[in-house]
Amino acid sequence: MTAQPDEAKHKLNDETRAESREVKIQDVAGQAWSLDQFVVEPSTNKVRFHDFSLPLELMRGLAAMNFKYCTPIQAQSLPYSLNGHDIVGRAQTGTGKTAAFLISIVNDLINYAIEEKRYVGDARALILAPTRELALQIAEDALKLTRFTNIKVHALVGGLDYGKQLKQIESEHCDILVGTPGRLLDFANNHDIHLDQIEILVIDEADRMLDMGFIPQIRRIVRLTPRKEDRQTLLFSATFSEDVIRLAEQWTEQSVLLELGADKVTTDTVVQKVFITTAVEKFALLNQILSQKKVESVMIFANRRDICRDLHYKLRRKGFKVGILSGDVPQSKRLKTLNSFKIGSIRILVATDVAGRGIHVDDVSHVINYTLPEEPQDYIHRIGRTGRAGHTGVSISFACEDDAFLLEPIENLLGHKLACVMPDIKNNSDYLLGQEGNATNVAGECFPSRQS
Repeated sequence: MTAQPDEAKHKLNDETRAESREVKIQDVAGQAWSLDQFVVEPSTNKVRFHDFSLPLELMRGLAAMNFKYCTPIQAQSLPYSLNGHDIVGRAQTGTGKTAAFLISIVNDLINYAIEEKRYVGDARALILAPTRELALQIAEDALKLTRFTNIKVHALVGGLDYGKQLKQIESEHCDILVGTPGRLLDFANNHDIHLDQIEILVIDEADRMLDMGFIPQIRRIVRLTPRKEDRQTLLFSATFSEDVIRLAEQWTEQSVLLELGADKVTTDTVVQKVFITTAVEKFALLNQILSQKKVESVMIFANRRDICRDLHYKLRRKGFKVGILSGDVPQSKRLKTLNSFKIGSIRILVATDVAGRGIHVDDVSHVINYTLPEEPQDYIHRIGRTGRAGHTGVSISFACEDDAFLLEPIENLLGHKLACVMPDIKNNSDYLLGQEGNATNVAGECFPSRQS
């Protein structure tokens, strides 16, 4: 799955792009803006967004978001995607992949603007996401990036009123359409959206789509779009299983394969700890960690809804400001809870893997795995909630007699052992969150019995 730069489907007009950098643009208030107002110094080991000759409207959006230098996945993918190549990329959440594909989409829509009238529901770019939260977060990021353009962004997700979403679609043209598979099919089957003019198709978190059984629905959606030779396709996945590779081969044409390994994110920005405890002592340990000053905002993951409900209840009784995200919480309440977490009204969020998958908050200081994930890939997605946007974070996993056997497949995926310690829950010092302290280190052989 490789392609040469001169085989791009869409050739950007370099003269036009260079010319656009020299002129000034005006916002709705008539205020002029030029690239001189967004100065980013060249760096020998970093790639600037300035280096891609992006349209001024897009550069102004990046400036407003304070995006100066590319993350590794952006630096690797943009030279290809901006020239129309299909991309198959392995990258976890927190790597900047959302901005990577949004920048390519917005660049394309600006450079190839359509002046004539369009049909209602005629989308130009389609982004598929596995969860409502992730789809809404992508749409929110797209709105921020396009705030100085005429590009219209729409989100279609289940759990929200169909009629209200339809009214929004009918009120203005649709350039970027973000959605979950089920709700997108509902609109397509009712002929309320049309996908036959899609220019760019993005399939985000393809491995999660597989896990959740969405592939038959996605196949139906892809068949409604132009042939793969006539569209650009960008597919991202945290892991590359044989199934993901087969899907990529079916849906992309001469794609460029990019890999940003799991260890890149987990090693560089997230300190990982495993605390050996018992099922009985687990909550006391959690309470002690949350009571320490270094814990500013934290996400706690559990495998089941009933565990999340129990944790939410107990933490509230302890006086913590805590919210819950799980499948049995109404969508409107989940959105309200997520917003409260983002603005800091609550600093603790308890979530299941599916509900927490789409949460993009830059300032999460800690992730706690109250129960170890049953799927190793979910460990990467969980800890990807912290250590984002250039920040560092801490991941703490509890391993007890019930789930310690799940550590080994996680370590196999990471390619290294996780350091395990036995914390002293009677000690109220801050050592639990430090690099060293009064704990018994048993790294490498957390539970010897799991090797037998």
